[in-house]
Amino acid sequence: MTTSTAAASLNAYERLGTRVQKIINSTGAQKARAALIFRQPDEMEDDWAQLLEEIAENDNVTLAYRDDGGVHIFWTVPKED
Repeated sequence: MTTSTAAASLNAYERLGTRVQKIINSTGAQKARAALIFRQPDEMEDDWAQLLEEIAENDNVTLAYRDDGGVHIFWTVPKED
């Protein structure tokens, strides 16, 4: 299965999750332990709200809602004992 075929087989929520995951996993975001995300015009508001709720449920994660519609995600990596 090609990448485009795999992407086409994902539903809208899964595509949104994959897009945001790529942003969070980028080298710059990992170094800063922060990522700035925006909902795209073709993404459903309900899917966006559900994804943000699921992200916020994680320990050591903070969401900051911006006036421009963006959401800044911050996280900390707990120290191991």
